[in-house]
Amino acid sequence: MMRLLVQIFLSALAFIYILPLINGISVHGGLGAAIGMAIFFGLMVFVVDVLAVAFSAFLAVGTLGLALLWLIPIWVLGFWVLPAVALLLVSNLMPSYLTVHGWIPAIFGSLVLMVISMVTSGSMHKTVLGSK
Repeated sequence: MMRLLVQIFLSALAFIYILPLINGISVHGGLGAAIGMAIFFGLMVFVVDVLAVAFSAFLAVGTLGLALLWLIPIWVLGFWVLPAVALLLVSNLMPSYLTVHGWIPAIFGSLVLMVISMVTSGSMHKTVLGSK
């Protein structure tokens, strides 16, 4: 629970301080709006991931596994696309607080938020420090 609160707070700080530095992203509002955007971004990432997994499973079953020949490379090489889609969805659903002009700023912004998520998830600490 504490990791989730830290992740939301760090994501909110990224919305306020880091994302506006990316050319093509504008953030309007204070800390409260940024916390709301961070929570909404987390929900959108979850929804986009679930829809992508469901679509992939549908294609894999519908083609008797042949779609896996191109689905697996897409998942391996395109892991950074889903958070960009989520960031664009947040900007489309909350245009008075967040504006993203195009895919390139969305990709850079989502990479920043993805790094925050990876650092606060704890899996990186277990890998680097070797703790159990």
